[in-house]
Amino acid sequence: MAEAPTNPVALAAESTVATRMSAPPSFDVADFPVPTGREEEWRFTPLERLRGLHDGSAAATAGGSVKAEVTAPEGSGVTVETVSRDDARVGKAGTPVDRVAAQAFSAVEKATVVTVPAEAVLTEPVRVSVHGEGGVTFGHTVFQIGAFAEVVLVLDHTGDTVRAANVDFVVGDGAKVTVVSVQDWADTAVHCSQHNALVGRDATFKSVVVTFGGDVVRIHPRVTYAGPGGEAELYGLYFTDGGQHQEHRLLVDHSAPNCRSNVAYKGALQGADAHAVWIGDVVIQAAATGTDTYELNRNLVLTDGARVDSVPNLEIETGEIAGAGHASATGRFEDEQLFYLMARGIPEDEARRLVVRGFFAELIQQIGVPDVEERLIAKLTAELERSIA
Repeated sequence: MAEAPTNPVALAAESTVATRMSAPPSFDVADFPVPTGREEEWRFTPLERLRGLHDGSAAATAGGSVKAEVTAPEGSGVTVETVSRDDARVGKAGTPVDRVAAQAFSAVEKATVVTVPAEAVLTEPVRVSVHGEGGVTFGHTVFQIGAFAEVVLVLDHTGDTVRAANVDFVVGDGAKVTVVSVQDWADTAVHCSQHNALVGRDATFKSVVVTFGGDVVRIHPRVTYAGPGGEAELYGLYFTDGGQHQEHRLLVDHSAPNCRSNVAYKGALQGADAHAVWIGDVVIQAAATGTDTYELNRNLVLTDGARVDSVPNLEIETGEIAGAGHASATGRFEDEQLFYLMARGIPEDEARRLVVRGFFAELIQQIGVPDVEERLIAKLTAELERSIA
């Protein structure tokens, strides 16, 4: 079993509040008991549909494979390496906080490291495409962003697989990073992933998580700060269809002074047994004076039979902050909005599309990658056509 990293940066990235989970963070699967579904962090998750990712019965040797490809702009200086699991960069941004993430770490012998050199300003995104081709797969990808670099990273997940993965973002001082992670899996796919971001001094990290496909998708973004002045923006949108379970669990750990975070996730649900879960945890530690943070979750229920669980949490250990707050709301489609549009000559079907598109518009605009935005609008339109049909 690989040992946890012992370098100072890795240790600084550890959250003292990670014990919100049933066990402290660890790279060792044995440190996590097999979940029963009664634990706080698992009580919303349909364990029987994880296909063995939670109890160790899922094996990477079961014919699983993915086709992965990394593309970067020519002349950008971006490098892609395959390294062993004990490379110092693997796990530098954070440690697994549940059994699935620990199993993913233990199951991979090799990890992919994508390095963006210091002060590089990329005008085109770095794209990582992961296409599932069946079976059980595990993965670990590290993005090492040099100081004062500027880059957009697009992670695109398609195809069919049962997958557990860890993704690390080590953001250098003064760097500006935007990450767009798209989960557009086939209807039978299962995807559990922990995203760890270690944000350097005066650096800016923006994450946009978009989830449409999959039978069960459980994404766990986590942000910690390696120095003062860091900013993190975590955006997300999800469209949960009948029978799907989509779960997003976030933690922003403010442990350094004068840092900022903003979280905004929106979801729409339709169909019987559509289930969305959003858990937002923000912790302001005693040393994190001058923190400014806010988190928001909004859900739009389009049909009967859909269910949403939304739980924002805010823990404050110092009174010397700039601001902190959270909000959560879930509501049905507003008939008044529909009536307003129809009264102005817009057909009912088109009026419904306009309302839902408007609900998501501000988050889609955060992506900043035109071809991805167009694809998501088309996907959203197709989902709405299904609900109207």
